[in-house]
Amino acid sequence: MHRANAIHMKSLFTIHRTTKHRDESLPLHAHQEGQLTFAASGMVQIHTNDGMWLVPPRLAAWIPSGSRHRIETITDAELWIIHWQPAAILNWGARNLLDRAFVLQITPLLHCLLTEAVSINSESEKAQLIVRLILHELTAMPDAPTFLPMPVSLIGRRVADIIIADQRNLLNLDEIASRAASSARTVSRLFPMETGLTLKAWRQRARIVRAMEQLGRGDTPATVAQKNGFANTAAFSCAFRQVTAMTPTAFLGHSSDPLL
Repeated sequence: MHRANAIHMKSLFTIHRTTKHRDESLPLHAHQEGQLTFAASGMVQIHTNDGMWLVPPRLAAWIPSGSRHRIETITDAELWIIHWQPAAILNWGARNLLDRAFVLQITPLLHCLLTEAVSINSESEKAQLIVRLILHELTAMPDAPTFLPMPVSLIGRRVADIIIADQRNLLNLDEIASRAASSARTVSRLFPMETGLTLKAWRQRARIVRAMEQLGRGDTPATVAQKNGFANTAAFSCAFRQVTAMTPTAFLGHSSDPLL
């Protein structure tokens, strides 16, 4: 069971404050409202047609109107979710910036606004002013390290599935291409076109996103390094830092702090 509190204001927006348990998930769905999801505690993963976002407490995810998505709860989590009707987004939001999914940094100002939004009577004028200002604070992180873009072609999807299943990173490029019924040359050209990342960079990003999920679930850096085929913890820490600009230890230390 989970607790939820939903409040409405003139049908323009809805505020939800809900608790989800580890491994609880919402199936693939879409709705007409734009959606902001913030994990005040815990960690969730959001999947769309474009890819998957890991969302620890210091980040939030924006899902535009009509975008199909599903949410997986990685750990027990308290979620703060705001929905805006299309008319509210059109009138209150930054034009042309909210028509795609993205993750964003939770700044001190945005954290204060969200805290206030879930704490006050949303039928008040103050609540409406707060959610209007929140829309203007939604700024996408460029190349967010917790985002794994997914290829769109059949071959690209097959390759992505093979790489994700190869958790210990044992397959070489020729083996991956062969299993995908393609060639190494085709696969190498395809990934930059469809994901914006080279195959090597995408593969490393996939490993690190998976590692962050495992760290969030409570695995130690040493255990995560072993699960993902790194030679040792130091090698894992180096790769983690290259993708996220922080060490696994720093990630664990910051994951409960929404202001970092």
